[in-house]
Amino acid sequence: MSDVRVPILMYHAVAADPNDATRALSVTPEAFAEQMAVLADRRLSPVTTAELAACWRSGRALPERPVLITFDDGYEGVHRHALPVLAKHGFPATLFVSTGWIRGPYDTGGGLDTMLDWDQVRALAAAGVEIGGHSHSHPQLDQVSDATLRFELIHCKEIVTDQLGTVPVSFAYPYGYSSRRVRQAVRETGYAQALAVGNGLARRAQGPYALRRVTVRRSTGTAGFERLVEGRSIARTFAGDRALTKGYAVVRRARRARRLVSRCGG
Repeated sequence: MSDVRVPILMYHAVAADPNDATRALSVTPEAFAEQMAVLADRRLSPVTTAELAACWRSGRALPERPVLITFDDGYEGVHRHALPVLAKHGFPATLFVSTGWIRGPYDTGGGLDTMLDWDQVRALAAAGVEIGGHSHSHPQLDQVSDATLRFELIHCKEIVTDQLGTVPVSFAYPYGYSSRRVRQAVRETGYAQALAVGNGLARRAQGPYALRRVTVRRSTGTAGFERLVEGRSIARTFAGDRALTKGYAVVRRARRARRLVSRCGG
């Protein structure tokens, strides 16, 4: 069981006509319906993030051919387009909300496209979608101060708890970025597990606070999606992403070092 590799699918917007900011990481309603039909045809077993982590933590067996369906940020199309398809198949999923982007009393105006409101988030939760945290304002958490990091994590958790009446137990790092400091803060905030990106299959050995996901994009065709859920050609599919990520990581480390020197008066 310890070497089971699980595809965790990372979606963002599900929209017929997304704006430019979300287009590349959106999928059409038709593509999403076709992709969920692929999971059903192959008899994959969707589970929530909390269920996967609980099985790996306790040693309980996972269902046959597990897969996770996750959504980041909180776009309105998750309720409008994705929920009916999930309900048709009886599939659970996990939605990670950036609480400052959800329409309602805590909205900071930072949402990139039409976002969910809290009534829709509650409707998703009532339909069996796990609601997790995704920070409050969606910053690069490994680039912010300790005080801002704590605020982003705690405020997000408190708002979700207040709006839904249940405490979120799963977290997803904005942009997929984390560090040992960030992962420790997420754990101390009370989240039991957290998802990165990494564009690889999730394994128990990654630990509960660094589980990898694979990105589903507007450009992901049916054949490419089938390869993702079957775990085939993952490295080749995301080779360009990895090169960009490594290069950008150097830039981001340099930026953070400069900020630390500046704050220390150097």
